[in-house]
Amino acid sequence: MKKITQAFLTALFIANTIFLTGQIPLNQRDMTINNKDNDPGKYRIERSDQDWKNILDAQQYEILRKAGTERPFTGKYYNTADAGIYYAAATGQPLFFSDTKFDSGCGWPSFFEPITPEAVYYRTDKSFGMIRTEVIDAGSGSHLGHVFDDGPPPTGLRYCMNSAAMIFVPLGQEAPEIVQEYMNNHASKEEKNAVKALLKAR
Repeated sequence: MKKITQAFLTALFIANTIFLTGQIPLNQRDMTINNKDNDPGKYRIERSDQDWKNILDAQQYEILRKAGTERPFTGKYYNTADAGIYYAAATGQPLFFSDTKFDSGCGWPSFFEPITPEAVYYRTDKSFGMIRTEVIDAGSGSHLGHVFDDGPPPTGLRYCMNSAAMIFVPLGQEAPEIVQEYMNNHASKEEKNAVKALLKAR
């Protein structure tokens, strides 16, 4: 009876987590690497809430500025396998290269490392009775998703991102204006070098 009760409670926890957050836990730990809380609270690109509403569509605003979450297997990029670069939808900042993307089975685009270590910041997220590590873009502090410690080598990390928080630009395709504006006016030397090296390697 005790084993049945434990199994029932575990199943209930997982179902409740999915219902509340749209996040499927791949293990029964606290689901966090919990060692990188470095959000500075100030960013290169800062706008008023109304400006964000004017720039972003409703789904992007809910996810990027209100830390919302897409339902699993519904995002534009969860199953994308093309070569290219993923940029932040809020700013055009480079975030991930396609070579770091992998199929985690969780229903969201997953990566094992960002394009540069400085591309993202981390916050401790204690919502919904869990402790998770939230990932935000370093350019504007906009919510991207969460990172977990159940990813593949070489990092062992799974950056579980929302498709609506990103813009994917396939290799050989011209980047949209928001990306060009960021790369010309806000990108760090490290970001420019990383993008240039990745494009040159292809």
